[in-house]
Amino acid sequence: MSDRATFDADVLDTLRRRKEVGIRTSRNPQRPVTIWIVVVDDAVFVRSVRGPQGRWYIAARADGEATLVIGQEKLPVRVTPATDPGSVAAVSQAILSKYATSPYAQVMVSDEIVPTTLRLDPCR
Repeated sequence: MSDRATFDADVLDTLRRRKEVGIRTSRNPQRPVTIWIVVVDDAVFVRSVRGPQGRWYIAARADGEATLVIGQEKLPVRVTPATDPGSVAAVSQAILSKYATSPYAQVMVSDEIVPTTLRLDPCR
Protein backbone atom coordinates (compact mmCIF):
# COMPACT_ATOMS: atom_id res chain seq x y z
CA MET A 1 0.00 0.00 0.00
CA SER A 2 1.34 3.45 -0.92
CA ASP A 3 1.90 6.09 1.76
CA ARG A 4 1.11 8.84 -0.76
CA ALA A 5 -2.06 10.83 -0.43
CA THR A 6 -4.07 11.04 -3.63
CA PHE A 7 -6.07 13.81 -5.23
CA ASP A 8 -9.81 13.28 -5.19
CA ALA A 9 -11.60 12.37 -8.41
CA ASP A 10 -12.95 15.91 -8.99
CA VAL A 11 -9.48 17.44 -8.77
CA LEU A 12 -8.05 14.79 -11.10
CA ASP A 13 -10.83 15.43 -13.63
CA THR A 14 -10.17 19.17 -13.46
CA LEU A 15 -6.44 18.63 -13.98
CA ARG A 16 -7.09 16.34 -16.94
CA ARG A 17 -9.15 19.10 -18.59
CA ARG A 18 -7.08 22.16 -17.69
CA LYS A 19 -4.30 23.04 -20.13
CA GLU A 20 -2.57 25.34 -17.64
CA VAL A 21 -2.43 25.78 -13.89
CA GLY A 22 -0.35 27.97 -11.63
CA ILE A 23 2.36 26.88 -9.23
CA ARG A 24 3.64 28.89 -6.29
CA THR A 25 6.88 28.19 -4.48
CA SER A 26 8.80 29.70 -1.59
CA ARG A 27 10.80 31.73 -4.08
CA ASN A 28 7.72 33.62 -5.22
CA PRO A 29 4.77 32.70 -2.97
CA GLN A 30 2.48 35.55 -4.05
CA ARG A 31 2.61 35.13 -7.82
CA PRO A 32 2.07 31.75 -9.47
CA VAL A 33 4.00 30.63 -12.52
CA THR A 34 1.85 29.18 -15.31
CA ILE A 35 2.75 25.57 -16.11
CA TRP A 36 1.39 22.57 -17.99
CA ILE A 37 0.09 19.59 -16.05
CA VAL A 38 -0.79 15.99 -16.93
CA VAL A 39 -2.43 13.10 -15.13
CA VAL A 40 -1.13 9.58 -15.74
CA ASP A 41 -2.85 6.68 -13.96
CA ASP A 42 -4.32 9.11 -11.40
CA ALA A 43 -0.88 10.56 -10.62
CA VAL A 44 -0.17 14.24 -11.35
CA PHE A 45 3.00 15.38 -13.12
CA VAL A 46 4.62 18.62 -14.26
CA ARG A 47 7.84 19.64 -16.04
CA SER A 48 9.86 22.82 -16.28
CA VAL A 49 9.86 24.31 -19.79
CA ARG A 50 13.07 26.14 -18.79
CA GLY A 51 14.70 22.86 -17.83
CA PRO A 52 16.67 22.53 -14.60
CA GLN A 53 17.26 26.30 -14.53
CA GLY A 54 13.57 27.14 -14.08
CA ARG A 55 13.16 29.19 -10.91
CA TRP A 56 9.95 27.55 -9.77
CA TYR A 57 11.48 24.14 -10.46
CA ILE A 58 14.62 24.88 -8.42
CA ALA A 59 12.55 26.13 -5.47
CA ALA A 60 10.05 23.25 -5.62
CA ARG A 61 12.85 20.66 -5.73
CA ALA A 62 14.70 22.33 -2.85
CA ASP A 63 11.60 22.67 -0.67
CA GLY A 64 9.89 19.43 -1.63
CA GLU A 65 6.62 21.34 -1.70
CA ALA A 66 4.67 23.96 -3.62
CA THR A 67 1.11 25.18 -4.08
CA LEU A 68 -0.98 24.42 -7.15
CA VAL A 69 -3.31 27.22 -8.17
CA ILE A 70 -6.36 26.07 -10.12
CA GLY A 71 -8.62 29.03 -10.70
CA GLN A 72 -9.31 30.35 -7.19
CA GLU A 73 -8.41 27.06 -5.51
CA LYS A 74 -5.01 26.60 -3.88
CA LEU A 75 -3.76 23.08 -3.24
CA PRO A 76 -0.58 22.49 -1.20
CA VAL A 77 1.43 19.69 -2.81
CA ARG A 78 4.45 17.55 -2.10
CA VAL A 79 6.98 17.54 -4.93
CA THR A 80 8.94 14.40 -5.81
CA PRO A 81 11.28 13.92 -8.77
CA ALA A 82 9.89 11.23 -11.08
CA THR A 83 12.68 8.78 -11.85
CA ASP A 84 10.83 5.64 -12.92
CA PRO A 85 11.52 5.32 -16.67
CA GLY A 86 8.04 3.93 -17.38
CA SER A 87 6.30 6.78 -15.59
CA VAL A 88 8.52 9.39 -17.23
CA ALA A 89 7.82 7.92 -20.67
CA ALA A 90 4.08 7.86 -19.93
CA VAL A 91 4.27 11.54 -18.92
CA SER A 92 5.94 12.34 -22.25
CA GLN A 93 3.16 10.56 -24.12
CA ALA A 94 0.51 12.36 -22.05
CA ILE A 95 2.13 15.73 -22.84
CA LEU A 96 2.30 14.96 -26.56
CA SER A 97 -1.36 13.93 -26.54
CA LYS A 98 -2.77 16.75 -24.38
CA TYR A 99 -0.72 19.53 -25.97
CA ALA A 100 -0.49 18.15 -29.51
CA THR A 101 -1.47 21.46 -31.11
CA SER A 102 1.19 23.47 -29.26
CA PRO A 103 4.59 24.13 -30.84
CA TYR A 104 6.07 23.65 -27.35
CA ALA A 105 4.95 20.03 -27.00
CA GLN A 106 8.14 18.73 -28.59
CA VAL A 107 10.24 20.97 -26.34
CA MET A 108 8.55 19.44 -23.29
CA VAL A 109 9.68 15.94 -24.30
CA SER A 110 13.25 16.94 -25.21
CA ASP A 111 16.30 15.42 -23.52
CA GLU A 112 16.94 18.60 -21.53
CA ILE A 113 13.39 18.89 -20.17
CA VAL A 114 12.44 15.25 -19.45
CA PRO A 115 14.67 15.00 -16.33
CA THR A 116 12.64 17.83 -14.73
CA THR A 117 9.57 15.61 -14.43
CA LEU A 118 8.03 16.07 -11.00
CA ARG A 119 5.20 14.15 -9.36
CA LEU A 120 2.79 16.23 -7.30
CA ASP A 121 0.86 14.71 -4.42
CA PRO A 122 -1.54 16.53 -2.12
CA CYS A 123 -0.27 17.41 1.34
CA ARG A 124 -2.36 15.74 4.02
